[in-house]
Amino acid sequence: MTQPIRALEDQDEPALLRDQFRQLLRYRALLASGVVLGLLGGGWLALGGEESYTSTGEVVVRSATSDPFAAGASADKGINIGSERQTAVSDTVGTLAAGSLARHGDPVEVGTLLSGLQVTNPPNTLVLRFAYTGRTPALAKARAEALADAYLEIRRQRTENSIANMVDGYRAQLKPLTEQRDQLAEQVGAGSDVTSARANLVVSISELSRKISELRALDTTPGYLTKKPVAPMDPTGAGLPLLLGLGGVVGLALGLLLSWVRLVFDPAVRSTRELVRALGAPLLGTLPRERASAGALLAIGRSGSRLAEEYRAVAFRLAYDPSFAQRRRLLVTAPRGDSDAAPAAAVNLAAAFAEMGRDVLLVEADLRTPSLARDLGPAVQGAGPRWASQGEPAWPSDSRMNVDVPGAGAFALIAGRRTDNVPRALTSAPVGRIVAEGDRPGAVVIVLAPPVLSYADAVALIDRVEGVVVVCHPREVHRSDLERIREIIGAAGGSVLGALLHPGRSRYERRSRKKAGRRRTAGGRARPASGREDGVGREHTGDPAETLGLRTFDPTAGHR
Repeated sequence: MTQPIRALEDQDEPALLRDQFRQLLRYRALLASGVVLGLLGGGWLALGGEESYTSTGEVVVRSATSDPFAAGASADKGINIGSERQTAVSDTVGTLAAGSLARHGDPVEVGTLLSGLQVTNPPNTLVLRFAYTGRTPALAKARAEALADAYLEIRRQRTENSIANMVDGYRAQLKPLTEQRDQLAEQVGAGSDVTSARANLVVSISELSRKISELRALDTTPGYLTKKPVAPMDPTGAGLPLLLGLGGVVGLALGLLLSWVRLVFDPAVRSTRELVRALGAPLLGTLPRERASAGALLAIGRSGSRLAEEYRAVAFRLAYDPSFAQRRRLLVTAPRGDSDAAPAAAVNLAAAFAEMGRDVLLVEADLRTPSLARDLGPAVQGAGPRWASQGEPAWPSDSRMNVDVPGAGAFALIAGRRTDNVPRALTSAPVGRIVAEGDRPGAVVIVLAPPVLSYADAVALIDRVEGVVVVCHPREVHRSDLERIREIIGAAGGSVLGALLHPGRSRYERRSRKKAGRRRTAGGRARPASGREDGVGREHTGDPAETLGLRTFDPTAGHR
């Protein structure tokens, strides 16, 4: 309790990651929604999409050569496979293939035809792989084969056109040489010496003729269709199991993203570390959920109760806290709302201190909706001291009673009562004398106050009850609320001794509480927690000098 609050360590990355992961798991609904959406999307793609079939053919590209079996001949001489791949998907090939398909009864636009084509090149090869995806196996096979044949035909035409152009160029060079040779031949017959010039012309003519012969002798085969397209047996694409698996993974990622966004904008406390940091006080304990405790405030007194052991641990921790041991006065409150956790915590802490042999006085300072005496039920016994007053007594007059805890002893309870002027009643002199009982040796005063952010009742008591325990649920309180509570209590002169976390109400308990509230509303006004309607008698002596703060606790009063 006296140790300083340890802040989050910046270098403690594994702990921070674990905290963030646990925080994301808080939004299980978003995670489940993301996975369900992913599975639905995968199933829709697998079952609702149109089936398609892919047929594949492979073409080995080769360049024109005069002797493919000659030593040192290279098949990839002059071939740029990247350019060839672009040629295979060009409109020229598509137009030629579309014309061939139209002649065989498959009229198709060039753009539509090329949209289903995919040409790839395996690494370090001169192979072009034509893969065509169509609606039916026969359609995919026919179009893949037509596109491969069209590519080979286009490449063959381009090679032959190049050879023809080169031959025409050589012939254009050869024609004037032949004419000059004929002229020189005529001059030789006339007796002129043109033998040397004529010999040079003959050599040039022979060289050009040789080149023309070599071009005509080239093998212009553009390539080979090494793998003919065949009709596929099964549709392409991922199957149902694979799509469901991918959908689940994508949905989980979507759920994590949504959870992270929700976590970023969630104003609630995301971890106990944030709660400790925002409240500026340590965590006293976390109450477990017990089905046996539903509808009953007292957990101490039940054998084998984990909830009772947690309350005892919190009480021992408070008993040895120097700031509490000095004054022995404790104010129990909640941030806001109508939670039953704060009354249960106050009652069980009082019972735990009674087990330690302390003279415990529990004061219900909730004068707006008092219900502690009614909720305790048969445990409330006996009558309290006599607050003498004329007419209708004002709270806390005639409100003390004894509460028996099985196996733990008893403690005194000053039950709340509906009051018109609540602030004046809480700041009255009798209340001050009651709180002052905590100064007696072995005495402990516990005050149950309404939610500190809903009413100012708790703030009105802090100047006399300095130690405050905040009972809250981490998912139902905001960080800004805890910071505001710390500022309010500090400004009023008190200090927060710690926080006590409760598990909250289950759905069944919330429904039961709503039904009980409707029944009370239908049956008239709620029954006050005063002794007259709880069936607890009151003993009056008429002595106006008797005060609750001056009377010592009599544990046998409930059995008189």
